[in-house]
Amino acid sequence: MITPPCSTMNPPVQQRPGLGIIGMGLMGGALMRMTGAARGWDIDPARCVHADSAAEVFANCAVVMLCLPDSHIASAVLAAAETRPGQIIVDTTTGDPGVMAALGAALAEKGCHYLDATISGSSVQLLRRDVLVMAGGDADVVERCREIFDTFASEVIHAGPCGAGARMKLVTNLVLGLNRAALAEGLAFAEALGVEPESALRAMRAGNAYSRAMDVKGEKMIRRDYTPQARLSQHLKDLRLMQNCAGERGMDLPLARTHRALLEKAEGMGLGSLDNSAILEVLRLHRE
Repeated sequence: MITPPCSTMNPPVQQRPGLGIIGMGLMGGALMRMTGAARGWDIDPARCVHADSAAEVFANCAVVMLCLPDSHIASAVLAAAETRPGQIIVDTTTGDPGVMAALGAALAEKGCHYLDATISGSSVQLLRRDVLVMAGGDADVVERCREIFDTFASEVIHAGPCGAGARMKLVTNLVLGLNRAALAEGLAFAEALGVEPESALRAMRAGNAYSRAMDVKGEKMIRRDYTPQARLSQHLKDLRLMQNCAGERGMDLPLARTHRALLEKAEGMGLGSLDNSAILEVLRLHRE
């Protein structure tokens, strides 16, 4: 086990002995720093904090946050967990809305409270308290968790019942991802035209083409610094979820379909574990 590292971006936070985290990757590790959670468990033992197992977290924490790759993994973790009445499960996983709604119903039968509290923003933005929480579940439970959310989020939206947070996250991620892809294509086009990338980014930021993706990913793309803040493969997973949800409702998402094809090509190039700004490398290839 390791002790949680101190964030260089924020002062020391209040420790919360009743709060634990399952999943200590990029987002989970950032949540540990910001919330003051007492325990954190991960499948990678090197990431664990004061916990040798997920069971230890569930046994000792009144509030357990899940930060996992997908909702099916979250389902497996919860199926194996010995939850107890009154315990609050805050699931930050970007997952299948139907699965997450079912998790909420199943946990309610056990007397537990479940929120699908999805997070819009990267791990670095979370460390700056610059993310949005979109929570599905009972409004009173959202309010009970607000003190925790306020440690890392600039805004909290109650989206509706269980599953609503996951649905809203897919909508916002669709638009966010397309903004990021459009930025990458614009920078690749600027390069082909002989326009300095820094000048192109400055012009896009100053005019009607602006999106927040430029603030978060613009400099990374220009420097071709793909140190992961949010992995490319994770957004590809989200795009597949979006298309599945749209298909179930008889809807096509043509722009998302194109974006998915680009990310699948990027993953095939070995870029999946890099930051999602690495989509630029696929678009730069289209010059040849």
